[in-house]
Amino acid sequence: MNQFWNQRFAGDDHKYGTAANAFLREQATLLAPASRVLLPGEGEGRNSVWLAGQGHLATAMDSASVGLAKTARWAAANGVAVQTVCADLVDWTPPAASFDAVALIFVHLPSAWRRNAHRRLAAALVPGGWLLLECFHPRQLGRSSGGPRDADMLVSIAQLRGDFRPLCDEHLAWEGEVTLDEGSGHQGPAIVTRWVGRRKAASAAAPAA
Repeated sequence: MNQFWNQRFAGDDHKYGTAANAFLREQATLLAPASRVLLPGEGEGRNSVWLAGQGHLATAMDSASVGLAKTARWAAANGVAVQTVCADLVDWTPPAASFDAVALIFVHLPSAWRRNAHRRLAAALVPGGWLLLECFHPRQLGRSSGGPRDADMLVSIAQLRGDFRPLCDEHLAWEGEVTLDEGSGHQGPAIVTRWVGRRKAASAAAPAA
């Protein structure tokens, strides 16, 4: 999988554009100034660089070293600093209670790994921290506007609730059609799932296992 994404990010262009994701821009108003934000599966850095430009402390995590190198170059070109972490979400555990927000923007994992990875990421939030997520819905399968061609990697609200509710209170849940304009990789009408949660106080959260 690392080889696939390194090849995809190898060109001079940005596969998903250089503008931050629209849903992230909208929900970023929830963040306190200078929030510590973790962005797993960040790819080429469009969202982390934008967040850094808003004064946040962005950490871009990805398994594709080529994408992270492009993130570093894009950050430097925009006069901001972004921390990068090269790791695989399948087995990477971020430090517990170390981020004010986690932004999962079009990060798709096989169901066998997804719930455990999601709970590890939620556990990285401080109490009251925000989990911001947009992904492709199962009804996206077969559309040409983007996303995995494997139904197992597409996620509904019901599935996200099962993943996150032990650790996060639901703040927003929506699934429906949007029009994407994010580089060559996401173009046109698409069915997406959007979810925002807030990390429960430590005493109220169930174990992440």
